[in-house]
Amino acid sequence: MAVTPFGSTSATQWGIRPHLISRSSTLAKFASSGHNVTSKISFMSAPSSTFFARDTLRFNIGSYQTVNRRRGSRLIVRADADYYTVLGVSRNSTKSEIKSAYRKLARNYHPDVNKDPGAEDKFKEISNAYEVLSDDDKRSIYDKYGEAGLKGSGMGTGDFSNPFDLFETLFEGMGGMGGRSSWNGAVDGEDEYYSLVLNFKEAVFGVEKEIEIRRLESCGTCDGSGAKPGTKSSRCNTCGGQGRVVTSTRTPLGIFQQSMTCSSCNGTGETRTPCSTCSGDGRVRKTKRISLKVPAGVDSGSRLRVRNEGNSGRRGGSPGDLFVVLEVIPDPVLKREDTNILYSCKVSYIDAILGTTTKVPTVDGMVDLKIPAGTQPGSTLVMAKKGVPLLNKKNMRGDQLVRVQVEIPKKLSGDERKLIEELSELSKGKTTASRR
Repeated sequence: MAVTPFGSTSATQWGIRPHLISRSSTLAKFASSGHNVTSKISFMSAPSSTFFARDTLRFNIGSYQTVNRRRGSRLIVRADADYYTVLGVSRNSTKSEIKSAYRKLARNYHPDVNKDPGAEDKFKEISNAYEVLSDDDKRSIYDKYGEAGLKGSGMGTGDFSNPFDLFETLFEGMGGMGGRSSWNGAVDGEDEYYSLVLNFKEAVFGVEKEIEIRRLESCGTCDGSGAKPGTKSSRCNTCGGQGRVVTSTRTPLGIFQQSMTCSSCNGTGETRTPCSTCSGDGRVRKTKRISLKVPAGVDSGSRLRVRNEGNSGRRGGSPGDLFVVLEVIPDPVLKREDTNILYSCKVSYIDAILGTTTKVPTVDGMVDLKIPAGTQPGSTLVMAKKGVPLLNKKNMRGDQLVRVQVEIPKKLSGDERKLIEELSELSKGKTTASRR
């Protein structure tokens, strides 16, 4: 099979006029989170129909065809494939053998497992073959007339099922693939959230904390099954043990299929007497203490993720994660700006003129800061590597930026005024001399 983007198709060599329609006109799929509902519209195709499922055109020509390219469309050109060969089974194979062969191949070629470029197309081809051979009516027509017979009878191949939905229908315990939930009732646990308050220095340098959380854990009475100990489960009569109920409605445009979790067994495929401890949920809320290492450089709004420490899953589902949301108490003196720390330092006008050394607070403690002579009001002095460490890079730190505020006295003593006036006269004399 070859997939080629195309525009105006050149297929005159074979006398074929392919039809093209967009993805949006051939498939509608939506999900209802409250009832785990999946619906889709699949279009059946006759030889003269312009409806082709999953935005592809398929026709048998015995060899491949060169086509022109146009952005936004795809053309699939393929030779006639024998479905029995695709699944690696004989024509006399039973439905059980066909199902077993499909399960083995689907596991190998599922796009979430196999990252080879052609894996998804192979997976769809396998699913298409299984859909036909697993249906008695379709298989009978296919055995007599081949793929053309299916199209001629209105049973277009590959037009009914999403291959991923088909995969999920047959596989139990495979709910983790690509975020798709399995149909055997397994439900992943919910994530838990915890708010942790840190002081300013704890956020800057990191800290180890022990926190206490309440989460849902597997019930010890029923071992997480949700069933009362000593009782036996029975197959659900509503869904026949599948855990899901599928309804189909034929419309002028094709087949409308709707699949939802069975309301009788909640997707387990079994009915049972509920456990008195967990009321059939399979989980109970318990308290647990967790040691948490907060890295240096975090800030308010940072989130730490602790994997598998959330709520336990149900019926074999994976546990959720724990998210710790951090809140940092501001320092009354030091202000943080990303990885830099800001501080305002007040000096007298005499110290600004003559220069001095003063002590300023930092996250490392009190440090001497040299104020150069002639420092201007509003100047910013840089204390290198006295800021916040970069997150996950403790050896790299920001700076502390010190803004100098020069204090001008509002009142002067007589002696101070006399000295400043003398300084002013001296300054004026220097200015006059320089002009000459």
